Order: sequence, then C-alpha cells, then structure tokens
Amino acid sequence: MTAKLTLRVDLGPDQAIGPGKIRLLEAIAETGSISQAGRALGMSYRRAWLLVADLNACFRQPVVEAQTGGSRGGGAALTRFGSKLVAQYRALERAAHRAGARQLRELEAASRPARKPPGGAVRSDDEGDG
Repeated sequence: MTAKLTLRVDLGPDQAIGPGKIRLLEAIAETGSISQAGRALGMSYRRAWLLVADLNACFRQPVVEAQTGGSRGGGAALTRFGSKLVAQYRALERAAHRAGARQLRELEAASRPARKPPGGAVRSDDEGDG
C-alpha cells in the first residue's frame, strides 16, 4: 500500500469540503444528475442531495444548479463557481502531495502492513471522515 494524504478543508463550524464532496461534484459534472452521481458513488439520492445542499449553503455562490426541461426531464450541473471549486481543491491537493511526499514515504516505511481482522477485510481507519 502507498501512503496517501487526504485533504479536508474546514471552512468553519460544520462547513468542510473534502475528497467525498469533490468526487460527488465531479460525478455530477460527468453524469448531469445528482441521483446518477450518487448511485455511481454508492450513495442514496437523499445523501447526495443533502451533500449538494450543504455545499450550496457553504458558499456565497451556488456550487450546483438544477437544470429543468429536456427530453430526460432536467438534471443538475456544476456552476462556473462549482467547477472552479473542484479545480482549486484538486490544485491544493496536488500541492499538498508534493510538499509532503518525503514525509509520506518516511511514514510508509515506518508503518506495519495493514491488519486483516477475522473475516478477511482490511481494517480502514478513515471510515466516516468528511
């Protein structure tokens, strides 16, 4: 396993953006749909919709907008600001990876192999992170 750095930006109390929300935005951009994006990421429409609502509430400009009409009955799209947010997050993530590459290699070299609990699945310490 290669050590990785996971970036979460805390904007204020109960306001954060991290890899899960960014992946959701990228999936919305790809699919044009909150429900399809949620399904692609293994989450319910309600969970995806709540994350989008949270993102839209975090910023002065909307991140995702509903699109009405069309033969498929509408959908969703990232706003210009939403696209910029994804790009800024990914640029920040790349910069953090470059800045911490040596330390990550050192941590990885010092770590033990992942433990397998009874049942065979590898234990994950980052479940539930925002």
